[in-house]
Amino acid sequence: MLQTSRKYQVCSFCVMDNRNPGVTFDERGQCVCCQEALKRKPYEWWPTNDGRRRLKEKVESIKREMAVRPYDVMIGLSGGVDSAYLAHFLKSQFDLRILAVHVDGGWNTEAAVRNIELLVRKLDIDLYTHVVEWQEMKDLQLAYLKASVVNQDAPQDHAFFSTLYRLSKRFGQRYFFSGVNFSGESVHVPGAGYPAMDARNLRAIHRAHGVGSLPTFPTLGPIQYLWMSRIRKSIEIFKPLNYLPYDKEDAKRELVATYGFVDYGAKHQESRFTKFYQEIYLPARYGFDKRRLHCSALIVAGQMARARALEELEQPLTTPEQAARDKRFVAKKLGISVADLDRFIGLPPVAHEDYANSQALYRANGLLRKILKVRS
Repeated sequence: MLQTSRKYQVCSFCVMDNRNPGVTFDERGQCVCCQEALKRKPYEWWPTNDGRRRLKEKVESIKREMAVRPYDVMIGLSGGVDSAYLAHFLKSQFDLRILAVHVDGGWNTEAAVRNIELLVRKLDIDLYTHVVEWQEMKDLQLAYLKASVVNQDAPQDHAFFSTLYRLSKRFGQRYFFSGVNFSGESVHVPGAGYPAMDARNLRAIHRAHGVGSLPTFPTLGPIQYLWMSRIRKSIEIFKPLNYLPYDKEDAKRELVATYGFVDYGAKHQESRFTKFYQEIYLPARYGFDKRRLHCSALIVAGQMARARALEELEQPLTTPEQAARDKRFVAKKLGISVADLDRFIGLPPVAHEDYANSQALYRANGLLRKILKVRS
C-alpha cells in the first residue's frame, strides 16, 4: 500500500524508496531490502570458476540419473531473455535433453512468440505448450481486478506452476531448471505481494467476483502443492544462472547475435497483461515502480551504478499515449470499457487475506520444517 504518513526517503545504497511500508532504513539510510540481499549474496550467487564447476557436476549427475527418462530437465520458456538464455546455455554447453514448457494465458506479445519459435527450432528442443481456455482466464482476471488485490499476475503464475507440476508427473521428470537469477531478482520487499500458488485464495476470489466456472483452469490445491513441492519433493527447482557471472544485457546481445532474438521491452513484459500491471496498475494503485526492484538488484550484483539507476528512474515508465493504448488493449481483450478498467484501477486496495486462503497451512508447514531441521 502507498505510504504517505512519513517523510519520503530513498535508500543510500540502492534505489528502493519508502512508498512501500515494508521498506525501512537503518541509521545509515540503507534499506532492509538490499541489506537482506547482500547477506544472501555469498550463499546464492557463485559467478566464479567454482560456481561453473559445481554447475557442471550437478548437470552430469542429473544426466546420469535421468538417462532412462525421455528428458534430462524441464525449463520454462516465456520468450523473455532469462529463459531464452538458459535454454541456449544448457543446450550449447551441456547438450541436455530439454523439455521446454510454455503456458499461453492469452497475453503473449508477438515478440515473445517469435522468440520461442526461434529458440525451439534452432536448438532442436521439444516444446510443450498449454493453452489456458481464454474464457476461464478472462473471467478469473476480471475477478481479480474486481477483488482489488495486489497480485494481479497470480492467475498467470498459478497456471504456469500448476502445469509444470502436472507435467513433471506425466513425463517422469524430477528437475526443473529456472531462469530466475540472483543478479536481476535478488531484492524483495518484506511482506509485499502474495504467493500465486494459494489455490484456495484464487478460488475464493473467483467465487466472490467471477461469473462462470473454471472446469479446465490448471490449479494445484494446497495439500497437493505442499506434498509435491515441500514433502515428497517430486520436482527439484534449480537455478543454473546463479552459478554463472550472468549479466542480462550481455545475454541479450548474445541472443540477438545468435538467434535474431527480438527485444520485447522491460523485464517480464513478454506478457501484455504484465506490462499493464507493472506500468499502469501498480504505479496508479500503490505508487510503486517495479524498476526500483530490478535496478536495486543490479546494484547489489555490481552490474549497475546507483547514479545510473537514479537517472533511469527519472525517465517515465511509459508515455500517456502508450498508457492509453495499453489500457484500450487490455480493456478490449477483457471485454470491458476503458472506463470500467479505470474504475477497477481506482478501487481501494483489498488484502488477499480478506478472502479464504491457505496461509496458515503454509506457515505451519514452514515452522514444522524448521523444527525438524534443528532436531536433525
